[in-house]
Amino acid sequence: MSNVLILGAGSDVGKACAYLFAEKGYSVTLASRKVEEQQRISTDIQIRHEVDCESIYFDALDYSSHAAFYKGLATQPDTVISVFGLLGDQGVAEKDFDHADQIIQSNFTGNVSILGVVANEMKKRKSGTIICVSSVAGERGRKSNYFYGASKAALTAFLSGLRARMLSSGVHVVTVIPGFIKTKMIDGLETPAPLTAQPEDVAKAIFKGQEKKKNVVYVLYSWRWIMMIIRNIPEFIFKKLNL
Repeated sequence: MSNVLILGAGSDVGKACAYLFAEKGYSVTLASRKVEEQQRISTDIQIRHEVDCESIYFDALDYSSHAAFYKGLATQPDTVISVFGLLGDQGVAEKDFDHADQIIQSNFTGNVSILGVVANEMKKRKSGTIICVSSVAGERGRKSNYFYGASKAALTAFLSGLRARMLSSGVHVVTVIPGFIKTKMIDGLETPAPLTAQPEDVAKAIFKGQEKKKNVVYVLYSWRWIMMIIRNIPEFIFKKLNL
């Protein structure tokens, strides 16, 4: 039986991934700081899908614990999915570096730390899949959320380089790029329905991306064309847009 480790399993997308992969027959390891909530999910998954499901504590920002956390897993996972991150508050980040740093660490540095540990172990055994959720916000800096966007841009570049490094080792790296996702992260924000995915849509895109060994997956395909347009707007025009 294949095993999947979900980092950030307490998030809406993490939960959706847990249920979908369990439905597909995977044993599941849930990892986040929300251990009590994970335990409820774990119990439900075991009853509903009759697969092994474990809940463990994981702090994405406690970098010194990452190597021991991964080494201590009961089973080394075939697939690792990272869905943790922080939107943060752009206005606060502009005035408070500690908040800006929290955004950067939650979206970028935390992933670099734990996925580096994962990659090195998978490289030794010459197998495995790493899947990480980035964002369309990382494809061009916008004045409304450039701290979040910059952290996701760095993450996308990191995953691209890691994918190239892992190629000869038989380890595949998938970058998932959603637009808006209807989760607690964007509560209170009005987003266009045709461009807003549900957590289950993201989970399905992740599973499909793994099965087809995709390099980059846009959750809603329309975002690929939207971002192509946005990337090619001349800077002297783009900087004046209220985006």
